[in-house]
Amino acid sequence: MNRVTRTHGTLAAWNDDRGFGFIELPGSGERVFVHISAFPRGGARPAVGELVSFEIDAREAGKKRAVRVMRCGSGSPPRRMRQPAAAHRSSVLGSLVTLLLLIAVGWYGYQQFSGNHEPVATPRVNAAGAVAPATASPFSCDGRTRCSQMTSCAEAKFFLKQCPGTQMDGDGDGVPCESQWCPAE
Repeated sequence: MNRVTRTHGTLAAWNDDRGFGFIELPGSGERVFVHISAFPRGGARPAVGELVSFEIDAREAGKKRAVRVMRCGSGSPPRRMRQPAAAHRSSVLGSLVTLLLLIAVGWYGYQQFSGNHEPVATPRVNAAGAVAPATASPFSCDGRTRCSQMTSCAEAKFFLKQCPGTQMDGDGDGVPCESQWCPAE
């Protein structure tokens, strides 16, 4: 009956031409036979002095054999699994750029849709050069300056008070377009 136990030791002897060697157990100095087939495939060739972990397979005749050997000590993954340093740096840089873009888009969205900003009213200057208070009106200064361009008395009054350069108060009494839109005032 075979008995299997996991332990560790140091590769004390290795014959690379024949593909076998011996692992020395710590403390006792006992040596256990190991064949190349017990090592993981695709790794470096075994080297004398290498620390290994393995299972001991005790045969019927009392002979011990190392099986399922794993390399210890280096702490790094096998060579075929390591990522090149340049590839690692570029993936970190790409992740950083992506993160910065996400932060910028988030900040822009917050500023646009947060509702914490109020529109700033542009002060209006009337014909006398005084700043008029901004009021909510259905009219806006669009470059019209004469009575013939107006459509109502209210619009003419708005333009006279809010828009610079108007020519709608010929007698200077503050009433615009007296002969067309605002006659009885």
